Amino acid sequence: MITNICCIGAGYVGGPTMAIIAQKCPGIKVTVVDLNEKRIAAWNDADVNNIPIYEPGLSDVVAEARGRNLFFSTEVDKAIDEADMIFISVNTPTKTYGVGKGMAADLKYIELCARQIARVAKNDKIVVEKSTLPVRTASAIKNILDNTGNGVNFQILSNPEFLAEGTAVEDLFAPDRVLIGGDSSIEGQNAIQLLVDVYANWVPKDKILTTNVWSSELSKLTANAFLAQRVSSINALSELCEKTGADVNEVARAIGMDSRIGPKFLKSSVGFGGSCFQKDILNLVYIAKSYGLNEVADYWEQVIIMNDHQKRRFAKNIIKTLYNTVSGKKIAFLGWAFKKDTNDTRESAAIYVADDLLHEQAIISVFDPKVSSEQIQSDLNYLQSRTEEENFSGVHVHDNPYEVCKDAHAIAILTEWDEFKTYDWQKIYDAMLKPAFVFDGRNILDPEKMQKIGFHFSKIG
Repeated sequence: MITNICCIGAGYVGGPTMAIIAQKCPGIKVTVVDLNEKRIAAWNDADVNNIPIYEPGLSDVVAEARGRNLFFSTEVDKAIDEADMIFISVNTPTKTYGVGKGMAADLKYIELCARQIARVAKNDKIVVEKSTLPVRTASAIKNILDNTGNGVNFQILSNPEFLAEGTAVEDLFAPDRVLIGGDSSIEGQNAIQLLVDVYANWVPKDKILTTNVWSSELSKLTANAFLAQRVSSINALSELCEKTGADVNEVARAIGMDSRIGPKFLKSSVGFGGSCFQKDILNLVYIAKSYGLNEVADYWEQVIIMNDHQKRRFAKNIIKTLYNTVSGKKIAFLGWAFKKDTNDTRESAAIYVADDLLHEQAIISVFDPKVSSEQIQSDLNYLQSRTEEENFSGVHVHDNPYEVCKDAHAIAILTEWDEFKTYDWQKIYDAMLKPAFVFDGRNILDPEKMQKIGFHFSKIG
């Protein structure tokens, strides 16, 4: 039986996943470790509303388990030494250098974890890949552990996450499936069973799937690729709808009622974001190319190309509608997070729309209920399109949506926060420069109502 779990990485996957395991398995001590002292301090904040990740329901779970059997610490070596099972949940960003630049996953953090585990471990451990990784990463981890350790026996399992940010707690409480991949040896099967037993505390046995490691690793990439493909497919049709007079929402509803297709991920928008979709598809593309499967690579790469096009098209439409110039004009952004109910901004469409408009010398004001001004500036600075000073002077962040929209030439809705639907849009209209434009990048507002107020209203599709 597993009695002590350590998770390396206190981010969007590690933190919530371990909080739920601790809540559902009070007999297991769960320690989440990270070298980022500021992040760990936030997880340990006396006010659980200040934890670093916003997910509906997560604060309550942390409040219940923290200090009982859930701990957050920077003492990585100590947690590794005490654990029976170690989850690796560190960042695997797309490489920005060398071979595979722009496509392959950068595994340096994974390798550092493996070497640290090998150095510290004095007794047998089960190591679980939780980060999204390219196929056959497990063999690299095992190679490092077996050749640099202290004669300890390691079993490597793949247990990819299938969380949707904004509903992560729900997804963890009642997952569609839990996937565990391991070795076919007796030791490998025993390790799989130990992890199955952890999840079986609250997940029905028929929802826990076991496979070999390689199938588990590839299934995660494939799931995200299929979901992103649906988004790019409906977004491609949104442009055709605009040209032909069709309504993309009506098209989506019509095809979504086909039981073979289904309605999910058919909502047209300014484009998908988040930490997974783009990264995982690029990873899939790189793997396919590395095996010489160029047609396979080209097929999946088109999903990303279409998504980038949708974001650029949205920015171009704003410029074109505002008489082909936005220079010196105030454009108000409602939303910066990549989707509602999260403070995650990774690969958010808002970043790239803002970048395009800043190139055209627009003045951008931003309101997002959960994203800080520091994060917004950091996102733009990461692109290295201009100096930090230019980003700071070109983008102004407010904590009041009405202030953001005051004296604006146009409003762009970039995140589908529910509260945006409830605003006093007449009050917003009255405070804007005329003609007042609204570009709904998430199709959340009622066009008829907005036009009745007096807005020049534009939506996707």
